[in-house]
Amino acid sequence: MTVVPSTQRDPDERAPAVRGSAFERSAGRRASGRRPRFRTASLLVVVDLGALLLAVLVAGDLRRTTLLLAGLVVALLAAGGLYRHRLTLSVLDDAPAIVGRLLAAAGIAATARSLLGTTVLVAPRVRLAEAAVAFVLLGRLGAYSAIRGLRRTRRVGYRTLIVGAGTVGQQIATLLEHHPEHGLVPLGFYDPDPLPEAAEVLPVFDRRHGLAETIAALDTPVVIVAFSSASEPAMVDALRTCDRLDCEIFLVPRLFELHVAPGRHTDRIWRFSVVRLRRAAYRSLGWTAKRMIDVVVAAVGLLLLSPVLAVIAVAVWLDGRDGVLFRQERIGADQRRFTIYKFRSLRPASTRESSTTWNISHDDRLRPVGRLLRASSLDELPQLWNVVKGDMSLVGPRPERPHFVGKFSGEYRGYRHRHRVPCGLTGWAQVNGLRGDTSIEERAVFDNDYIEHWSLWNDTKILLRTLTAAINRRGS
Repeated sequence: MTVVPSTQRDPDERAPAVRGSAFERSAGRRASGRRPRFRTASLLVVVDLGALLLAVLVAGDLRRTTLLLAGLVVALLAAGGLYRHRLTLSVLDDAPAIVGRLLAAAGIAATARSLLGTTVLVAPRVRLAEAAVAFVLLGRLGAYSAIRGLRRTRRVGYRTLIVGAGTVGQQIATLLEHHPEHGLVPLGFYDPDPLPEAAEVLPVFDRRHGLAETIAALDTPVVIVAFSSASEPAMVDALRTCDRLDCEIFLVPRLFELHVAPGRHTDRIWRFSVVRLRRAAYRSLGWTAKRMIDVVVAAVGLLLLSPVLAVIAVAVWLDGRDGVLFRQERIGADQRRFTIYKFRSLRPASTRESSTTWNISHDDRLRPVGRLLRASSLDELPQLWNVVKGDMSLVGPRPERPHFVGKFSGEYRGYRHRHRVPCGLTGWAQVNGLRGDTSIEERAVFDNDYIEHWSLWNDTKILLRTLTAAINRRGS
């Protein structure tokens, strides 16, 4: 991949690695090839803890429970995104959120003490709360000033790729050059059809390797999407391929001139509002908790349901089938193949039939036990073992057979992006009625929506709705 203006590209030239004089001139002189070791979050945690300790000493309330309060405050501030790397740092902007969380922590601590029967002295607690608010805000004021100073002198700066070499992209690049306090060092543009004058502002990177490959080759930790000439569907597909990359992605929203409400997912680059793209769920601690919950719930479920599983197995065997379990190859996360387990509801005529027949819910060969199992989704229970093994999760996009994955990936935009996370025993599409002979395109939309808005609470809701559907026998 060569850093050249798009107008000079040779269509037959193979793209070499991202290196070259243009790259060195534009990026090397402003930022080292390594990512900065400075971590804003670490500094702010130390500053907040120091401020809280100072508040405790000033208020004269040095007790073990009071010191534990500091940990609660830090946890609430972290949950509110107040330790996240941000482009614009302002104590006045953060003050409402900081004060609210400090007061919430004090209220939680006071409630806990009351429930434990500990006497709560109002006056010292008020003094502690007042001191904590004052010292934390003052500490943040000093920390923010120090960070901005480090950014202005380019001692701290994150290498940044700007996706879109149009008018807005060029304006963003110019603003980042003139306002280094945002902490971003622009390296160049990525655009399939840049404006000719863009190469005079920053290099335009050859795009034949794709957006994700360009980001990985440049090892850039920040990406700003500013109205690329690529179509919006194409840009959505490109950004979804970046899920596994360790970078922050900001979007300049349409109609940004009107208004973008401030919040934990919005920021500013001088006069431009930008929205932080919510990254892959598995980068969060919650995703680790999800896997732990999967293993515990699935293992306990197999144990508690073992009598039910035994009864179903006997019923399937008595119903005239010489095999209780049905095994089939499916596609999971990152296109990995695995063997799925189900109670057999129908013996296919051949392996090809089981691999290429879409739906058997109306097959005349289904017998009463098979119909009951499919209607109640009880045939899916052996997949709890797939969950324990790590092939699947309790909640996620439903796995499909290789034949149909290949077919649907070519026919429906976004279908292949369903495989960014482990597949599930149940999913967001299924609890919304998208199972059996329903729209594949809508399923892909719902599955991608689940991935991009994942939370443990959403998983809980899906499991509860699945249980309700199973009780009402709304299987496929």
